[in-house]
Amino acid sequence: MTIRNLHHALEPRSVALFGASERAGSPGAAVFANLLAGGFEGPIWPVNPKHRSLGGRPCYRDVAELPGAPDLAFIATPPRAVPEIVAALGARGTRAAVVIGTEAMDEALRRRMLEAARPHLLRVIGPGSSGIVVPSLGLNAGLSATLARPGRLALVSQSGAIASALLDWAAGRGIGFSHVASLGGMADVDVGDYLNLLAVDRRTSGILLYLETVPAPRKFMSAARAAARLKPVVAIKAGRHHAGARAAMLHTGALAAAADVADAALRRAGVLRVLGLGELFEAAEIMGRFRPLSRGRLAIVTNGGGAGVLAVDRLMDVEGELAELAESTLAAIGADLGPRWTRSNPVDLDADAGPERYRAALAALGADAGVDAILAMYCPTGLSDPSAVARAVAGAVERGQIGGKPVLSCWLGGDKARGARSDLREAGIASYETPSAAAAAVRHLTDWGRAQAALLRVPDRGEPALGTPEAAHARVAAILEAVADEGRRVLLESEANAILEAYGVPTVETRTARGPEAVAAAAETLLARADAVAVKLLSRDVVHKSEVGGVALNLDTAEAAAEAARAIVARLARLRPGARFDGFVVQPMVRRAMAEEVIAGIGRDRVFGPFILFGAGGLKVETVRDTAVALPPLEPDLAGDLVERTRIGRVLVARSQEGEPGMAALRGVLVALSNLTEDFPCIVGLDINPLLADADGVVAVDAGLEIEPGDVERRGPNPDFAIRSYPAAWTREITLKGETYVFRAIRPTDAFLYPAFLERLDPEAIRMRFLAPRRHFPDEMGLRLTQLDYDRDMAFVAIDPDGELAGVARMASDPDRDTAEYALIVRSDLGGRGLGRALLGHLIEYARAEGLQRLEGAILAENKAMIGLVSKLGFSLWSDPEDRSVVDSRLDLRTAGQ
Repeated sequence: MTIRNLHHALEPRSVALFGASERAGSPGAAVFANLLAGGFEGPIWPVNPKHRSLGGRPCYRDVAELPGAPDLAFIATPPRAVPEIVAALGARGTRAAVVIGTEAMDEALRRRMLEAARPHLLRVIGPGSSGIVVPSLGLNAGLSATLARPGRLALVSQSGAIASALLDWAAGRGIGFSHVASLGGMADVDVGDYLNLLAVDRRTSGILLYLETVPAPRKFMSAARAAARLKPVVAIKAGRHHAGARAAMLHTGALAAAADVADAALRRAGVLRVLGLGELFEAAEIMGRFRPLSRGRLAIVTNGGGAGVLAVDRLMDVEGELAELAESTLAAIGADLGPRWTRSNPVDLDADAGPERYRAALAALGADAGVDAILAMYCPTGLSDPSAVARAVAGAVERGQIGGKPVLSCWLGGDKARGARSDLREAGIASYETPSAAAAAVRHLTDWGRAQAALLRVPDRGEPALGTPEAAHARVAAILEAVADEGRRVLLESEANAILEAYGVPTVETRTARGPEAVAAAAETLLARADAVAVKLLSRDVVHKSEVGGVALNLDTAEAAAEAARAIVARLARLRPGARFDGFVVQPMVRRAMAEEVIAGIGRDRVFGPFILFGAGGLKVETVRDTAVALPPLEPDLAGDLVERTRIGRVLVARSQEGEPGMAALRGVLVALSNLTEDFPCIVGLDINPLLADADGVVAVDAGLEIEPGDVERRGPNPDFAIRSYPAAWTREITLKGETYVFRAIRPTDAFLYPAFLERLDPEAIRMRFLAPRRHFPDEMGLRLTQLDYDRDMAFVAIDPDGELAGVARMASDPDRDTAEYALIVRSDLGGRGLGRALLGHLIEYARAEGLQRLEGAILAENKAMIGLVSKLGFSLWSDPEDRSVVDSRLDLRTAGQ
């Protein structure tokens, strides 16, 4: 279950408190006092068998004695009493309860509580919750002494103490809330459920999260992506410096902490992660005012050079970007400042700058195409009035922007600046008390923009750039099965290289040899076309060959290679006497003077499942610690983002020229690793280290691969992915009236097909599909229609023989994945071919396979063709009782077509 019955937590009409008390220090007393003080207008029913009245209200012995079934129950009793209360509430008709308290509930009690709730579909928040606050209803049912004021932000916390601290922090800054929920132990309702709930809450314009763990990662990712498409979502994730849960055999697993993977998950979901409580609200404020920025070139205007330098320092600290001002901008500003001006950004207007000088500078910066955001700063000097300057800045903006660019402000100082900051906020200008906070706020907008861009990318293995070479799957499966049959977890280097080659990763020519004489023969062959060779140990018991001196480099004769092999055997016997010896690998030395040594790999996180790692490699891999991770599935742009989040990656990008194959090849390796872990869930970890990368391409010099032998029979798409893969298996070719159409899941690139498709729809078809006339379809609409995560929503397109969009059938399921709303539209020039029926039938087949129970949709009563079509497909039809111009339709997927 997800949001079923959770609406009672948003808008309860009556509440009951079990364990209500007036005993100082008890949870029941704290919640009861807050309930009475909050001003909730609905009935409040205290329940405690030891009292007949509390706080001047009747007190009830148990559930049976209550005047009615409370919409929302709060349980602040000892844990042992909770299951019985939950069972009685469910039988009475209550559908949501919050289990409050500081005492731990053991696993047996948790199980009994959930078993008591399940027959009644009663939702349980907690145990260990510190309560719920809905300020607009006057509902303050929590342990915190702070009464939140009404606002547009929702706060969801997995820690009651942090929720209380955030409420106290926000109260001192005048920040209000639409809803505050402490989730506690999340035995039933978790953060994914609450995201689903708040995404569609009309009173909530932004969501703040405090996360400690994510119990259902795929549900969380689906919910977070859906919410982030609609409103800003900002999160603090605790445990930034905790290492992974298990010791990793390969470098990739050791390099990526759980926090790195959580960062990658939040970024992919479109959620902005911040590091502190203050940043949480600052980010929410600026994201609530402005749209995300794809680039954040900042122009700073100030009357104090020192303050501007501080802002620039902080901007550089957060890897922000200072705008380079156009000559026309410099000339316009310089006309007012004269020869004193340094013609630079920050724009220093001098200590005596007044309203007119600020207004002129802002106008010039707002017109500069090289500026994305503007920071107006003011330092108290005694030479001008801070409030007058603030009013001038406020008068120059419209909805907090100049020229469509967000304007931020930082008025330094005490009492006089405080009034100025108030004027700026009233004008819609985000105001900050320090240059550091203001500069960091710009980075929030650009980070949000990058997260939103990642949110809109959906990899499709059907695209040529993401494909896997033919026959690769069978070749890799055979290698992995052979390794598993031997009971091995770690593959030999030769086996790992063969797998990489199968998936299109360039590798060094590799020859295997059993003994020193065979090493010499292999070296002699390779030295005919290489100036030196490397000899490496093969042992199924040695993961890191360097630990036993198992690698010899730069060998320029066959004799030297044979001698190196003998020395390796001797070192192995001395350092690891029990290790098995499987032979040697002989490879030509790769000489690429401008190449960088990087690492690329696959790891597995205990929460979010498989991840892809990239960073600085070679011998520096564990000392430099320059790595980044991303969740699969990946496509080239997402792979490029991963590369550019590392210092070594930015070096490679800076060196690359347009048309060079190097960066494309590097992205291709990361996509290949994504495909490999998607196809083979048994892969626990993989290292390519080093992977040499330069302008000419890449080559894997060394590789290691670890599997879970018991999972080798499992096949993709990998069910452990936190993000569902593109459903390529649902691609079909359908022939209608002699024309062959391709039915497939929608792709992000289909946004480019929408304009031509919409042009070929007559106005009446548009009115029938959208239930109202439409003339204009903004570009964003095409993007939104084509960006799906394939978990809750699905759209199938029909592509005609010319590659044009012919029709679309889509469905959007409720978060419970019980019922989905469907829609269908076919190009007007293709009527009468049976395309609509075939496309909708394909959607029905998919919905049934996904386990949905119903498809529902609204049809204009005059749309006889659509009504006739769905009737033939088995839909039930009836007139909408609230709108006779609409016919409602429903298909029961459990019986239809059976």
